[in-house]
Amino acid sequence: MLTKSRYQSPLGAMTLLADNEKLVGIYFEDQKYFMAGFDGKEIAEQETEVLRRTIFWLDEYFAGKNPDHVHLSTAPKGTDFQKKVWAALANIPYGQTITYGDLAKQLDCKSAQAIGSAVGKNPLSILVPCHRVLGAGGKLVGYAGGLDRKQILLTLEGNDDFLRIS
Repeated sequence: MLTKSRYQSPLGAMTLLADNEKLVGIYFEDQKYFMAGFDGKEIAEQETEVLRRTIFWLDEYFAGKNPDHVHLSTAPKGTDFQKKVWAALANIPYGQTITYGDLAKQLDCKSAQAIGSAVGKNPLSILVPCHRVLGAGGKLVGYAGGLDRKQILLTLEGNDDFLRIS
């Protein structure tokens, strides 16, 4: 059974989605690929334990802390390649960044564009930190939640080492 809960973040409304005891989605409600793959599924609006833990984690994150997400069990839906990319994203340390090209090299993938596509479809916004991936030369590009949010998230983490949006 899928359950969801709304979360009002400082950057806008979010929907949190869980499947039994695992978190499957954290979405800004106006982001690209919002709840992709869950169209037509029956979803109960209900705050479960995993959703409460996610809300606590998000509260800590937006308070400027670096919360540990080890107590959050996740089960994102995606292809094997996407899951491989998302696992690599989860290893980018708080406050640090990597480029799409460097991530492609790290994963032995010939295409930074393929990496970018997988990063953009990350269903666990913020928790799986796709906002920490930058374009060549540190350019602020490619965030399903919007570049303004990406810039704010990086700044919240104490990272101003990117080329700002104009």
